[in-house]
Amino acid sequence: MKPAAFDYARPKSLEEACAMLAEGDDVRIIAGGQTLVPLMAMRLARPRLLVDIARIPDLAYIRRDGDFVVIGATTRQCLLEQDPIVRAELPLLAKVVPFIGHAPTRARGTVGGSLANADPAAEIALVAVTLGATLNYRDGNATADIPASEFFIGPMMTALPATACLTAVRFPVWPEPRIGVGFHEVSARQSDFAFASAAAQVALDENDLCRRVALGIGAVAMVPLRLDGVGKALEGTRAEEAVVRRAVTEALAGIEPKIEIMVDLHATAAYRRRVAVTLAVRAVTDALKSAASGAAHAR
Repeated sequence: MKPAAFDYARPKSLEEACAMLAEGDDVRIIAGGQTLVPLMAMRLARPRLLVDIARIPDLAYIRRDGDFVVIGATTRQCLLEQDPIVRAELPLLAKVVPFIGHAPTRARGTVGGSLANADPAAEIALVAVTLGATLNYRDGNATADIPASEFFIGPMMTALPATACLTAVRFPVWPEPRIGVGFHEVSARQSDFAFASAAAQVALDENDLCRRVALGIGAVAMVPLRLDGVGKALEGTRAEEAVVRRAVTEALAGIEPKIEIMVDLHATAAYRRRVAVTLAVRAVTDALKSAASGAAHAR
């Protein structure tokens, strides 16, 4: 199939783009187009006007800003893997990049596009929730922030106003000197959408005890989830496998009445629940080994 007819505009500034977005509900932003273009080709999306923000210079950057690393919305995903700031300060984000689609899609896909698409299986969204990132957007002449934990409200649904443009995402940088990360996912084929995934970042003290633990799971519920109960349970411990497994199982049981486990042709709710626990244990185990060994992710 071919897309329905649409108009195309390439604003030179963010102000101009926001003015175009205010023209109506059937105006859509495009940057990398790795999700929107296929949807248009299948006529699942029929925008009247496409606003291309890919060449607005103020939206593509990676920089350190105090206790945060800020990444512009139109930054290409392929730049994350080798960027020295990301590798040094956001090792978990660097870890997941090879799992994002394929090399050609990462070369075109943007960080903001992945977040705005709100796929429950998306790796960047999972890291944003796990690390407690904040998303910045512009709506008309106003700017606003929203925590990643509140940004995603369902598959392909976000709290972003219809007339707003996502501008950046701010990831907090952990100050601890011994940090390790782990990531695991299960999919039908490499780079396919995950059936379940888990991301972990751990900071150890001088006695190899957990000083801080952040753990998130993706592709299990309608939105990526951060399991704060696991972090609290593991703080001050050596996080043996049995302890981690019990903590993850209890955390999922505690939040499950409030969430809906996804079910589709590929995986049942019981399968996703079971695999999420195993992947979470593996992710935390890898993070502990990475932090304890003083490998690439220790600072």
